[in-house]
Amino acid sequence: MPERIADEAILGAVDAGFARQVAFLQDLVRFPSQRGEEHAAQSFMAAAYETDGYEVDMWRVDVDAIRDLPGFSPVAVSYDDAFNVVATHTPRNATGRSLILNGHIDVVPTGPLDRWLRDPYDPAIEDGWMHGRGAGDMKAGLSACLYALAALRSLGYQPAAKLYLQSVVEEECTGNGALACLQRGYRADAAFIPEPLEPRLMRAQVGPIWFRVEVDGDPQHASGAFSAGANAIEKAFLIIQALKRLEIAWNARKVDDPHFCDHPHPIRFNLGKIEGGEWTSSVPARCVFEMRVATYPGQKLEEARAELEACIADAARADPFLANRPPRMTYNGFMAEGYVLEGADEMEAVLRRSHSAVWGEPLTEHVTSATTDARFFGLYADTPAIVYGPICRMPHGYDEAVDLDSVRKVTQTIALFIADWCGLEPIDPKVRS
Repeated sequence: MPERIADEAILGAVDAGFARQVAFLQDLVRFPSQRGEEHAAQSFMAAAYETDGYEVDMWRVDVDAIRDLPGFSPVAVSYDDAFNVVATHTPRNATGRSLILNGHIDVVPTGPLDRWLRDPYDPAIEDGWMHGRGAGDMKAGLSACLYALAALRSLGYQPAAKLYLQSVVEEECTGNGALACLQRGYRADAAFIPEPLEPRLMRAQVGPIWFRVEVDGDPQHASGAFSAGANAIEKAFLIIQALKRLEIAWNARKVDDPHFCDHPHPIRFNLGKIEGGEWTSSVPARCVFEMRVATYPGQKLEEARAELEACIADAARADPFLANRPPRMTYNGFMAEGYVLEGADEMEAVLRRSHSAVWGEPLTEHVTSATTDARFFGLYADTPAIVYGPICRMPHGYDEAVDLDSVRKVTQTIALFIADWCGLEPIDPKVRS
């Protein structure tokens, strides 16, 4: 049978190693691991896993290997520098339940640096908060997974079950990194993702879709002396306005969703990028915009796409110019289903016990209008996936910061969860570090 040790000993071990964990997190935040630039940060993670004695698998994500799998999202960028890292712990005598601890290394762009109060890649600590791009979303979670295990090891114990530490790419744009882990054969009885959505149980999440729309215009002199032409930017606004009306209609459907019916605005149609025009005194010949929309759990993606395409086509037909020059729509990122955590009563009970032991209060739950990689485990691998993490301020915004005390407590919660879910066995004295 797996061994048990006192909760207080585990909590104390996390506290004893927390200064090292904070220093590790600062080192990790210093890597500007935006899309296409993750390799150095992943090499850092691989080295950390190897130092702690895990078997490490680092590989380049192969688009062709995952293209036909459920959950794949279309991509229009090179994956030459897109590397996943998975560390494997193998027990001497497997008596517990296996577990995946998953986190993403990729971060979103910083935006104009002059709008940050601090250098986004110089992780300063002030009033208990660590600042920096990715400090919360979600490098703090990656550190929590590694140091929860380190705390157990410092007590002379290791999980009595197979355990995988996953540091993946592409979470912020496709999720194809997590999908590549499934394709490579990594499976477990449960998954735990410490995304910075606060130390609450995430019950449900939406599924985002990314798309790009190209709108043509008729370039003429801005004076209109010869012809007024057709302004591509203004024509794009017509399409955007139609899509925003569709957003209102989709949000009205929340009354039929048992998880999002009380959410104030679950479906966001976010106009994320727009560019157009060539010359100030010329009518713009072209405008391109990109949008992220959300879908409800259970909403069929093909039906959502059909509605989006019909909305754009109808708006174009209503305009004399666009009726003859219809916009071109392509999908260029997330093609994700929503996810609901169901059928995981035992796993939830373990989290509730672990959370209460650390925080001294019952675990609460919530739903989110964001997405996480949990959908891959729950929808495509028959693996319940818990999302529970630290408190982050301004994720994706200026001056992102993570509350370090919440990181400490989430690390303690994960350590207790591992001890309960996987069970523990003594480390072989011959290999104990």
